[in-house]
Amino acid sequence: MTGLDKTSHLVRRSSRLRHHTLRRCAAVFALTPRIKRQEMAATGEPNDLSSEMELDAFRRLFPIRFHERHLLESIRPDGRPLGRARDTTLMLGAVASANGSALAKIGCTTMLAAIKMEVMTPTAEVPDEGCIAIDFHMPPICSPLVRPGRPAEVAPVISKQLSDTILSSGMINLKELCLVSGKAAWMAYLDIYCLDADGALFDAALLSAVAAFSHLQIPVVSLNDDGRIVLISDDISGAMKEKEPVNKETTKLKLNNLPFSLTCVLHKNYILADPTSEEESIMETFLTVVLDSSFQLVSLNKPGGPGLAHTSAIQDCITLTRQRVKELEKILKEAISDMEVD
Repeated sequence: MTGLDKTSHLVRRSSRLRHHTLRRCAAVFALTPRIKRQEMAATGEPNDLSSEMELDAFRRLFPIRFHERHLLESIRPDGRPLGRARDTTLMLGAVASANGSALAKIGCTTMLAAIKMEVMTPTAEVPDEGCIAIDFHMPPICSPLVRPGRPAEVAPVISKQLSDTILSSGMINLKELCLVSGKAAWMAYLDIYCLDADGALFDAALLSAVAAFSHLQIPVVSLNDDGRIVLISDDISGAMKEKEPVNKETTKLKLNNLPFSLTCVLHKNYILADPTSEEESIMETFLTVVLDSSFQLVSLNKPGGPGLAHTSAIQDCITLTRQRVKELEKILKEAISDMEVD
């Protein structure tokens, strides 16, 4: 056998082996009972190591087919029904040095939000209003797709989307941030750090922002001898007597119509609520619905992708969002209660 013949033989043998492996992967997936697949996905418990490896290979090689076989059974690889969001937790006061903070987790997606209040001079156009500045950060630790030294492209997009949502929802009356009309008002700096990016980033970021504003304590300030607004520290008792404070005690910011969101993935005739990063990477059509606590529509956002085949899909997403708003309101109330008890 010549060298060329040997090479051709090896190529044919490698091709046959590859096709055999792919057929075996597909067969293993098809024969694995649904409940066993759910257990393997949810608990990671190895049943048959070779079968599990072949199932993982099929998932990596044919991600769309892998997910569509689950969709046929109205289940997802992590065991969730199509319309159910992942487990969600909230912790208020996560950053002691901030005026308001919260840690939000939706599945593995984790956001840390912190608010710092500073006194500013209001603009001439709105002399009796304060201001809010929102920055969304994605450090390299949150995802292997984010490279050191290169800011994530999605970060400024989410920052703008958060700012538009919070201001348009009417959650915060900017006039309540005014201290002395035309002279002093509060500037609220909200920084949100993505610690783990596993899908539905905007939903988790918005939840952490709302929770941080719910935890916000507005500091006590006073006028100094120069007529400027200064912060009054808790450990300075004499300052309170020398100058009448502008606001007599730390106060909570009054919030109205809290906005909550739900991102859905639309694939063929299926709607998947709260997608993971894996689902987002292989499916093209996304729709994010924002409703306030009165179930009024705040915004709809569809970032590119194919057009919606049926307008009824939008209504279905809104219905899922209404259910999600009830869940998130309950979670936020429980987090506030836990904070008050502590």
